[in-house]
Amino acid sequence: MSTTDRVQIFQVSTLYGAATVAAAIDAGQFGAPGDARRVLLVSNNAEIPETALRLDAMTGYDRIAARFDETVDWNEAIHPHHPSSWSPRPEESPLWQRVLRTAWGLGAATVELVVESIQVNPAKALAAVFAESGVRVYADGLMSYGPTRDDLPQSIACRVQGVLHLDLVPGLRPLLLTEYGVGAELVPDEAFRAVLREIAEAAADDTGLAAAAAAGPTALLLGQYLAVLGILTADEEEELHARMLRGAAAAGHRSVVFKPHPTAPVRHTQALHEEAARAGVTLTVLDGPLLAETFYERCRPELVVGCFSTAMLTAAVYYRVPVARVGTETVLARLTPYENSNRIPLTVVDHLVPDLESGSAPRVPGAAPNTLAPLVRAVGYCMRPTAHPGLRGEAVRYVEERGEELHFPAERLAELGLKVPAGR
Repeated sequence: MSTTDRVQIFQVSTLYGAATVAAAIDAGQFGAPGDARRVLLVSNNAEIPETALRLDAMTGYDRIAARFDETVDWNEAIHPHHPSSWSPRPEESPLWQRVLRTAWGLGAATVELVVESIQVNPAKALAAVFAESGVRVYADGLMSYGPTRDDLPQSIACRVQGVLHLDLVPGLRPLLLTEYGVGAELVPDEAFRAVLREIAEAAADDTGLAAAAAAGPTALLLGQYLAVLGILTADEEEELHARMLRGAAAAGHRSVVFKPHPTAPVRHTQALHEEAARAGVTLTVLDGPLLAETFYERCRPELVVGCFSTAMLTAAVYYRVPVARVGTETVLARLTPYENSNRIPLTVVDHLVPDLESGSAPRVPGAAPNTLAPLVRAVGYCMRPTAHPGLRGEAVRYVEERGEELHFPAERLAELGLKVPAGR
């Protein structure tokens, strides 16, 4: 079969996700070069895409895009609809497929889809349009260790052929899509590190990164902008960042870099500068279009601090940088509803990563301890009991033996008919 007879469409919305896909391509997990025509489908899922940083503006994007035969824009293809909310009505799917085959020059080729977050749009919409196509899912973060966020239509679930994921917690297996019998496949560590090095090379002339490096930082603080998710207020999130800085200062770090979330307001960094002045710490804000991993590659910090960012585990696993958490318990206690998909990343980080404010020494977590998988599976059951009824027995035993309130609130246990442990 020639490349014109077979097309692979890779849907991405973040550079981290695109790097994951690129590493899998380099490792031969999508076949040999030339086996298929490869199309990079870029989507901007920000609330207001027109005002958000475009993926093609990220440092290193061009290195990733070079692996593909062409790039197309999903936002343009479905304009004026929003990628996160639009999906075709069932009767419209064949028409949309004809439109996109014509617009993208696909002809009658067999189409294979590689998507992120298949349970939501735009991936779900793309799978609905190409209703005969096989689907592979790639997971670019800690959410892959948790249950599938929503039920999939059987018409899509039966076509999912596998989940590609990074080994962010060595020894822990993803729950994602396992209720549909979908297996998981690791993206090789060495392939992903090679892609991260390639992206970092593209930042050789980045003035913001050079300025950050010149300050001689020893610690990096990761912002996540939890206020936009309604988990914290803007003031509470400012205080969370201040706690990170105070914790780093108390651990002896005198030059610190803060990497805000790309959508965070400027006021976050203004408040942090004031906190740094009070703590006698040199603060540099790295707000350019860079991955945190590019900073790790170039500056080799001695500490990375965050709440539950995937970039914390990337620092530990791929760069052997000690990590510490701040505010994880606060956010876990505040998170609603219980089945919120951020719960598993929070659970994993809370269990693996030392609390900076408790005096625990930052460290590289290493392989998953024997206590982690039972916890994740019990929480996963409590999040999506109808998707994983087979986990109920494990969850009952875990809750009875070790079910602390932080992960298993009494109200949720009552909803599921599980017994609240005595003495709690």
